[in-house]
Amino acid sequence: MKRREFIALIGGAAVWPFAAQAQQSGKLPTIGFLGQTTRSAASEWVAAFVQRLHELGWIENRNVAIEYRWASGRTERAAEIATEFVRLKVDVIVTSGTPQVLAVKQATSAIPIVFATAGDPVGTGLVTSLPRPGGNVTGLSNQIPELAGKRLELLREVVPGLRRLAIMANVGNPAAVVEMREVQAAARTLGPEAITLEIRRGEDIAPAFEALKGRTDALYVCTDALVNANRTQIITSALGMRLPTLHGSRDYVETGGLMSYGPNFPDMYRRAADYVDKILRGQSRATFP
Repeated sequence: MKRREFIALIGGAAVWPFAAQAQQSGKLPTIGFLGQTTRSAASEWVAAFVQRLHELGWIENRNVAIEYRWASGRTERAAEIATEFVRLKVDVIVTSGTPQVLAVKQATSAIPIVFATAGDPVGTGLVTSLPRPGGNVTGLSNQIPELAGKRLELLREVVPGLRRLAIMANVGNPAAVVEMREVQAAARTLGPEAITLEIRRGEDIAPAFEALKGRTDALYVCTDALVNANRTQIITSALGMRLPTLHGSRDYVETGGLMSYGPNFPDMYRRAADYVDKILRGQSRATFP
């Protein structure tokens, strides 16, 4: 299936001259990269980001430094990393995922923040509006909640006898909650009975599957850092129950999930590098494409 990309670029109107100041002091401009999962899980995204920086003239450890930190899907860890980046006085912070962006936003109103992916940035409070986000936050929306209905339509084509649908979501993530509600609404329209599996920690996954036995024909997994960090366990458990799974990212299919429909995440990280390039060069967000 050919995947379509759904990416909304966000602009604004603020000047961030931090990198220029850093270069004048003889210090390499520094990017704080807050990965929402683990380095191995996000390796393709990181590679796309670094490669695009290289194309734009930024060579790691030569004219730019990158401090990598990994939250392993835990919001509290993301908050700790954000505090560390503020202490290190990095020039820009790159991250993804609504809880992670909110954690960084709470830690600093001065350091520019670029999110490579986030669902419904306006509805979840990341920005004031798409054309004028305000503050120190900008980035790209993955629009994953808006695609819930289309995903369910595709799942019905693959599983024609679909009568009961389980929806797994990290209810600690506002964006995942929005997506869960969109799936529930789509299910009411398209017919299958929806069963929700609400999780907040990795330890909640096994009991959720235990409670699901014999109650569903398929599993919809809402995109989120917590489930992404635990995607092998989720997919292995679903396969053990012979449940077809539906996802918003191809990473899950590569791990063994049945199908996905959503944005090209490596490409979104490449586009995030374009934003970082402009910030490091002291460009105003008003001139962003």
